[in-house]
Amino acid sequence: MLEEALEHLVKGIVEHPDEVRVRGRRIRTGRVLEVRVHPDDLGKVIGRGGRTAKALRTVVNALADGKFVRVDLLDLNEAR
Repeated sequence: MLEEALEHLVKGIVEHPDEVRVRGRRIRTGRVLEVRVHPDDLGKVIGRGGRTAKALRTVVNALADGKFVRVDLLDLNEAR
């Protein structure tokens, strides 16, 4: 559910919505959500001073119901 909600929010921000990929994985302390976007859209997702990224993280953490969730923002070409 968190992946779908985050993907929906990010697709509304970017110019290349079909290139948005959200992948969730479990870690010992909770979950990590990796958001991959077109390199031209990375600045939009981060926002001025990181405001948009902070807002996305706030929404995801509110939906997570008290569980730890980390949101990583990457461009499609970034290896991890």
